[in-house]
Amino acid sequence: MEEEVKSLNFIEHIIEEDLEKGYSKEELRFRFPPEPNGYLHIGHASSICLNFGLGEKYNAPVNLRFDDTNPAKEEKEYVEAIKRDVEWLGYEWESERYASDYFQQLYDWAVELIKNGKAYVDSQTSEEIAKQKGTPTEPGTASPYRDRPVEENLRLFEAMKNGDFKEGEHVLRAKIDMASTNMLMRDPVMYRVLHKAHHRTNTDWCIYPLYDWTHGESDYIEQVSHSLCTLEFLPHRELYDWFLDQLVSEDRLRPKQREFARRNLSHTVVSKRKLLQLVEGGHVSGWDDPRMPTISGLRRRGYTPESIRNFTDTIGIAKRENVVDVSLLEFHIREHLNKIAPRVMAVLNPLKLVITNYGEGKEEWLDAENNPEDESAGSRKVPFSRELYIEQEDFREEANRKFFRLKLGGEVRLKNGYIIKAESCTKDEAGNILEVQCTYDPKSKSGSGTEESLRKVKGTLHWVSIPHAIEAEVRLYDRLFNDPTPDSHKDKDFMEFVNPDSLTKLTGYLEPSLKNAQIGDRFQFQRLGYFNVDLDSTKDNLVFNRTVTLRDTWAKLDQKS
Repeated sequence: MEEEVKSLNFIEHIIEEDLEKGYSKEELRFRFPPEPNGYLHIGHASSICLNFGLGEKYNAPVNLRFDDTNPAKEEKEYVEAIKRDVEWLGYEWESERYASDYFQQLYDWAVELIKNGKAYVDSQTSEEIAKQKGTPTEPGTASPYRDRPVEENLRLFEAMKNGDFKEGEHVLRAKIDMASTNMLMRDPVMYRVLHKAHHRTNTDWCIYPLYDWTHGESDYIEQVSHSLCTLEFLPHRELYDWFLDQLVSEDRLRPKQREFARRNLSHTVVSKRKLLQLVEGGHVSGWDDPRMPTISGLRRRGYTPESIRNFTDTIGIAKRENVVDVSLLEFHIREHLNKIAPRVMAVLNPLKLVITNYGEGKEEWLDAENNPEDESAGSRKVPFSRELYIEQEDFREEANRKFFRLKLGGEVRLKNGYIIKAESCTKDEAGNILEVQCTYDPKSKSGSGTEESLRKVKGTLHWVSIPHAIEAEVRLYDRLFNDPTPDSHKDKDFMEFVNPDSLTKLTGYLEPSLKNAQIGDRFQFQRLGYFNVDLDSTKDNLVFNRTVTLRDTWAKLDQKS
């Protein structure tokens, strides 16, 4: 049987065409260039997988470059978090780079542009500069400082570097075309004065380059062959090329910028500013809160690198933006965890069940399969006793024929155990059921091979033995927003759509095999969902996060609405 050949995406087509036109594979180099001003989110995962995936496909180096040109917002904490996320996704970078590594070179090149009459120091306020840039339909007007003499520009620019001016007093602008139809080409700002300590260069610099000046030149220094950006940078490509035109030499590779569309995720926001608002407002516990769409949040919630990589592979690379339903991401984590997660039993809303004909003080250890999807996973022993917990919703005094769980006079099988019959129940004064009394068929033990064990009953319930159960804090996470596109409403703030039920904490009762579960371990709580051990967990206080339910419960809600 022939192996299916996967079609190329449009970025791969571009690379293949370049190889046909004379590029050599040895010249291919890619980069992932995050700004360290926040944690990476699921949207960044597409860019990470694209760039590093191309590196793997073409056996080409990929740089991890931090575009750290704004000390007002960037921190070492974010640098380390980004490195952890990229490594966790399974990628290795060839070289760790920083735009700040190139500050001196960028400054020297800016001086060359001034000498060549291609840049000037502007002493207008930012408001004045914005006003004289014009509109998309009207040309801008030249700055009164546009024709400053070269020597004066050089003197002022050096004084800016030396810290002789306050923030906002002067900027350096490229001299391009104030009548360009591309607003970005109307003498863009290259440098501004900032008296702030940088996370790597400390107070060595008082001026910092802007993104458009830094980006292409950093690519050129690193000899990146294909600089892949999201679609909002398409208008920036003309400026990217203009800056390169002033500097490139024929004996060095010239980078090319190409753009792909963002993939937005439903029921969330991925703007770093809005994510920071959630953190600072206390709506979540931090950047790695399991409800956050950050990679560290998804990792803490129990997502696997494989599920995220499979998700990004499924949505692919396109030229048009769209919103991907979060249920597709949830599908991929369910699919992966179904293969790898051991099955265990836990009860989250307990109802006491007493087997009246089972001996008091008696216990036995039953065989339980760890994962029917993985034969090598083996089995374990679970304790069985007279007193058990089942889920409250698994018992009703009376129910119709479609209720296949436990009801008075009805029978069910206890998972890995026996067939039981509900005989009676005890209630409190308010009518709440406190306990169910049952009898069991001693010959119906699962796997025993007896005629009674082969008898078919329609319901099978999970359970835990009360004397052996261990308590744990269980955090039931759900979608952070109850609207598919919370930040798309012009007349409403996105915070209005925060889901008040995105986190429920309760005490669960777990089978004793989980006593030694380690942080990060993943399990399927049978019939309840997939869970993992949280960072807050300790030996004496286990904490489990629900990664995802067994089925897409939101799909049913959407159908009803």
